[in-house]
Order: sequence, then structure tokens, then C-alpha cells
Amino acid sequence: MREKVDGPSFGQAEIRSVTLGMGCFWNPDALFGHLPGVVRTRTGYAGGTSVDPVYRHMGDHTETVRIDFNPAIIAFEDILDLFWDSHNPANINDYKGTQYKSLLLYDDGEQEEAIRQVLAKRKEQGKSEPDTEVAPLSAFYPAEDKHQKYYLKRYSHAIEKLSLLYPSPEDRVHSTLAARLNGLAKGYTSLERIIEELPQWPIDPETRERMTGLIRQIRW
Repeated sequence: MREKVDGPSFGQAEIRSVTLGMGCFWNPDALFGHLPGVVRTRTGYAGGTSVDPVYRHMGDHTETVRIDFNPAIIAFEDILDLFWDSHNPANINDYKGTQYKSLLLYDDGEQEEAIRQVLAKRKEQGKSEPDTEVAPLSAFYPAEDKHQKYYLKRYSHAIEKLSLLYPSPEDRVHSTLAARLNGLAKGYTSLERIIEELPQWPIDPETRERMTGLIRQIRW
């Protein structure tokens, strides 16, 4: 799927998406959310046939993270390598039935071909073929709010400051800044790295200055 996204953190650009399952979805939400070029992440359920899944009744779905990214900044192939380098399918598959599973749901044929090429390259490098289910995405169901940006929500002061920029929970979940701060809360990045990245975002200088001031005030 291709989409034109016009958002407060990344302006108008061609944004691509992919959906990944790596066990509990809290960690990959933070892992991919901290990466420059990733414009937003959200946890959810996918890969099954049950209608309108929720955490306590997800049926045959899997915990996943939906990643929107700008391919001009971060390559799809780099996302795939990080995906496979960051989990062991053998350790999670069937651990909780279909809830935890190594799952890669692509959006189109172009991504399918890229996946095939990355797997072939990894095999040439002597890496074993991962026991990952690879399939086209049919539907993605966002998880409940308490499962979005889970690590960031451990810091109430961070949410308080972020709320000044994004008053609604939905806006916060979809913001690039929340994705980065969630990665920071998990220890994947630093405040200075986030601030150094801000000039690359298509936001006006006044907004960037306000954003920088607010996140510098966060008590972690």
C-alpha cells in the first residue's frame, strides 16, 4: 500500500508501512519507534481471521506493531534486518498460541520481492532461514490505548509535557515525537539524539523550538 501522509511531525511525503510480530508488541513499538525515518508506530492485532479483536479476546490474531516509515530516510531492507536480528522466532512461536509469533505482513508485491531478496542475502551470509510467517496484510486492528507507547506511559511527567503539544491520546499515539520518546524510555536512544534529529523534520522553527524546550523539561 502507498499513502500520502500529511502530519504535524513529518509533513507531506510518500510513507510506506509494514506490520511485524516479534512476541509482546511493547518492545518492538519502542525499538522501531526510535529510528530516524520512522514517522509513527502503533501496536495492534493482525494475521488472523477473528473480527474486532481485543487484548483479552484476540482470537487467532498476533500481537504486532504497524510501522510507517519514509523510505527516503530509512530503507525497508534495514527494517527487515533489524526485525530478524532482534528476535528469535524459535523462542516465541506458539509460546502463547498465535498471540506470540514471528510474523511479517507486507503491504504489496514490491515489499514481497524485497523480503525475498533480504532472505537470500542473509542465507548467503550464513544465517539460517528464520521460522517467520510471511504473508500479505489483510487487516490491522489497533490495540487499546494502554498498550500504545507502553514504556513512555511509565513517565507521567513525559506524558504531561507531550500533552501540551498533542492534547488528544490519538494524536500522541500517531506523533513521531511520541515514538522517539517511547524509544528513549526503553533505552534505545537519547534525548540529545532526538533533539539533533528535529531539524530534519519539516516543522517550522517556532514549533521546533517549543518542542525542544518541552522535552528538555521532562523528568525521567
